[in-house]
Amino acid sequence: MRSALVTGGAGGIGEAICRRLAEDGFEVYVNYAHSEEKALKIAKEINGKAIRFDVSGKKEVDSVFCSIGHLDLLVNNAGISEIGLFTDISDDISEKILNINLKGAMNCARAALKNMIKEHNGNIINISSMWGQCGASCEVDYSASKAGMIGFTKALAKEIAPSGIRVNCVAPGFIMTEMNSRFSEEDLSLILEDIPLGIFGKPKHIADAVSFLASDKSEYITGQVLAVNGGMVI
Repeated sequence: MRSALVTGGAGGIGEAICRRLAEDGFEVYVNYAHSEEKALKIAKEINGKAIRFDVSGKKEVDSVFCSIGHLDLLVNNAGISEIGLFTDISDDISEKILNINLKGAMNCARAALKNMIKEHNGNIINISSMWGQCGASCEVDYSASKAGMIGFTKALAKEIAPSGIRVNCVAPGFIMTEMNSRFSEEDLSLILEDIPLGIFGKPKHIADAVSFLASDKSEYITGQVLAVNGGMVI
């Protein structure tokens, strides 16, 4: 059975990815940092394993990946955001966003690649954002971290392609998750006007994209950004 680790696996998008990969035949490691109860519930329902670690802690990440050993797929999904003026975001919050969203993905990829390169086999999928493609006002630090993930994807894909390992990126648009539940009905109506397809994205849409990139149907695809945003950013 193929194995996959999904960081931030207890979140809205992360849960959908974990469940879809399990349906696709993967044994899934559901990573979490705080949502233990939810992660354990998901893992039990998909016959996977809940595994706690902070992606921003390199030593912790290295230790966990060493204990896991063989891994076919890594999905770097863990991420946080903070809405506010760039000049109002504290240094601590800024550092936390970059450390989790970007450095965390790099930590996990470095750890996973130790075995993937030896085995000449593996797949890494990074979850960025449409704001990593075009930038968002009042989410500058978040946009910077997600743009960094896109650059990281492209560069790493070139470097490890000779080792038979693919690296791709999914850039979600506006997805209806708990993170976006803070928007008012009026705000949601205005956002919907900017989506050409006229519908909000669902976690399932991102999981479908990950499923494709994790499958043999995408075996000739690497270093690419798959935008799943209803046409909001083209």
